[in-house]
Amino acid sequence: MARTVVTMPGDGIGGAVLEQALRVLEAAGFKADYVHADIGWEYWKREGNPLPDRTLDLLEKHRIALFGAITSKPKDKALAELDPSLRDRGLVYYSPIVAMRQHFDLDICIRPCKAFRGNPLNFIRRGPGDTVEEPPVDVVVFRQNTEGLYGGVEWTAPPDSVYDALMSHPKFRANFSRVPRQDLAVSTRIFSRNACRRILTAAFEYAREYGYRSVTICEKPNVIRETSGMMTEEGRNISGKYPEVELWETNIDAQMMWLTKNPEDYGVVVSGNMFGDIVSDGFAGLVGGLGFACSANIGEEVAVFEPTHGSAPKYAEYDVSIVNPMAMILSACMMLDHIGERDRAAGIRKAVARVIEEGRVRSYDMLKLKGSPEVLRQGASSTEQITDAIIAAM
Repeated sequence: MARTVVTMPGDGIGGAVLEQALRVLEAAGFKADYVHADIGWEYWKREGNPLPDRTLDLLEKHRIALFGAITSKPKDKALAELDPSLRDRGLVYYSPIVAMRQHFDLDICIRPCKAFRGNPLNFIRRGPGDTVEEPPVDVVVFRQNTEGLYGGVEWTAPPDSVYDALMSHPKFRANFSRVPRQDLAVSTRIFSRNACRRILTAAFEYAREYGYRSVTICEKPNVIRETSGMMTEEGRNISGKYPEVELWETNIDAQMMWLTKNPEDYGVVVSGNMFGDIVSDGFAGLVGGLGFACSANIGEEVAVFEPTHGSAPKYAEYDVSIVNPMAMILSACMMLDHIGERDRAAGIRKAVARVIEEGRVRSYDMLKLKGSPEVLRQGASSTEQITDAIIAAM
């Protein structure tokens, strides 16, 4: 029986890569009814809401979605592009993917960073005797998705109640009491114990199921003592239930150095929202960049699957799309895993790996070309040609 999957192309290249992922799913024999949902910058400009209620209703009903990409801009630019008839209503732009995560409590974000053999963008280093080594990077980042610095609890010129509460803290009073309130901007980093437990348990379960030998908590408890400290404390408590999986702890700044020294040592990595965003992009850079970076946003009822790249609006204007669709296609594989279609997902991944290793069809980023329409004359394959090759390999 066909499933129903909500499709949200979003902005820029989102539609182009989503279209190719649907072609691959069809070629793999996956049967689904696809329901379009509105999201993104155009709906902000026209309606003052980049995540309309009608889209939330579709996600609530069908619970599985594929998402392309969105454009987000700072609040001054967002206001400037809002329809003039809406500008006096006090509307504030807020990232629709962040809003979606919080609305449905999609608190577990999974970002695999796995190197494919033959990818010319894979990380290499010098070894003994001036040899060249290409370490087998296979890291899965578990990012807490709904709290931390992305929680949206922030103020410029904080109101009396917030300012008075901040002044009750001796460090705020000592360091900021002389700053005029209108010159203060405050963003909070809030962790809750239950959310820490959920992301850590999911990470350990994943490591056990897929044979990873370690779970690394990547935070900064020596400085951010309360929030990072809570994540670390809960990780130590939970690790005892998984004796076959080692618990490691790193600081985010040191981790960014070590991931280019010994990336093959790491398996599953767990972080809060901001640090998870940083460390997943860092590892993605070792396996080819965001053109290969897939992700899942998973809650107890709803799950949304998306590439982690942006909307790249200038590329959407090209007559022939040149962007790499593999991150979107691999995100679709994560959806298949989630709904129990693991054999189909494995078949698609094998086809992607074959195309990359054979090297006859490569995107402009794999050829290290600067993105422009000219790359097609310089040997790069179009978005559609890359998908054609994956389908042929299947």
